[in-house]
Formats: sequence, C-alpha cells, structure tokens
Amino acid sequence: MRIVGLTGGIASGKSTVSNLFKSHGVPVVDADVVAREVLRKGSGGWKKVVAAFGDEILLENGEVNRPRLGQIVFSDPDKRQFLNLLLAPYIARGIFWEVLKLWAKGYKVIVLDVPLLFEAKMDKFTKPVIVVWVDPETQIQRLLARDKSAEEEDARNRINAQMPLDVKRGKADIVIDNTGSFDDLSQHFQKVYVEVSKPLTWAEFWRSRQGVFTILASVTSGVVLFIKAFDNHTNTL
Repeated sequence: MRIVGLTGGIASGKSTVSNLFKSHGVPVVDADVVAREVLRKGSGGWKKVVAAFGDEILLENGEVNRPRLGQIVFSDPDKRQFLNLLLAPYIARGIFWEVLKLWAKGYKVIVLDVPLLFEAKMDKFTKPVIVVWVDPETQIQRLLARDKSAEEEDARNRINAQMPLDVKRGKADIVIDNTGSFDDLSQHFQKVYVEVSKPLTWAEFWRSRQGVFTILASVTSGVVLFIKAFDNHTNTL
C-alpha cells in the first residue's frame, strides 16, 4: 500500500489538490475532518478541550466554536502546543482507523491530507511527501481574500503559527508550486498524479491487502503441503 503524504500551509491550495486527488478516484484521509469528529460534542476530545479552555469556546448548542478556539491558540504558541498535545492521540487514532478501512477495501494508493504532517512526525509513515507551496505574499493575500472578515494581523498570526512553507518545501519529495492559476495547478497535478499512480514497489505491495492475502495463501499452501508430505512419510513407515 502506498500512503502519500499531502501537506502545505493555510491558503496554499492544499485542499484544492486534495479535491483533485478525490476527483481522480484516489481516496483521501483528511486530518481536518478527523479533527472535527474528535471535537464533536460529548466526545473524549471535546471533554478534554472544554476542561482545558472553558465554556467560552462553546456555541449555544454545546459544540466547539472552532473560530473562537482558533483565535485563542493562534495568538499564543503555548496554548496552541497544549491543544495539539491534547488532541494528537485522538486524531492519530482516527487517522489510523480511516487508513485501516481503506486498506480493508483493497485500495493500493491513498493520500493523507495532514496540515501538521511534519510537526506530528507523520511524514515517517508516508512516501512520497507532497508539499503545496506558495510564496508568503501570495499566501497572505489569498487568506485575506478567502476570509474577508479577517484582519491582516490575525491572518499573519495564523500563518506564522505554522511551519514556514519554505521549510516544508525543503523536506518534500514533490513540490507543487501553486502561485499561478488553477489551470497551472491542474497541469502540475497531472504530472504528480502519474508519479504517485505508478505500480507499487514490492515493499508497498506486501503492505497492501492483496500482498497480505498472497502471503497468507502461500503460508497456507506450504502448511497443507507439509501435512500431506508428513502423512505420506508416516504411511510408509
């Protein structure tokens, strides 16, 4: 099984690339979706976060006010790190189960869409690692255009709270430059799609469901042949 790591920064276009993978039939495990489930009212993650940050982060219906929580942690590195530590076990478990379900369905290539791929050390379990990159000025302008109510200072705080894209680019196996138009991005994506869709290596094959079944079938056949050979030997004694 090939597990492709996909990361980037806020307003870099990572979600657009993620959607392109989906449109090409490649399943995507989205860490943000998992995180939303982790923070669902009454869940273990919800209880931990409410105990740590208080009722002020809750909406009237009891769900977490994610923008409010974001304002708190993006402006305070210590609180942000504390939140990440609280939720990391729940998110990691959720991602594991999503990957396991896709493995059981027989998918040979999946994409892990994780904003904190490097920070969470999850890049160790993915190959190749794809980084969607834009220059800093393009990133801030796109974020302000996307979140029209956001102030520039708040936008810069959110960007600065993440590992710089230039650093992520240096850690990547594949870099998608998204400073151009959507057409430019689509053309670049096609090349990346061809690359990640290549036949599995032997190591990747043996990790796939088909590979595991092949191993089990081989072991089973070996055991059956051994039993038959042992019975024949016994009968000749």
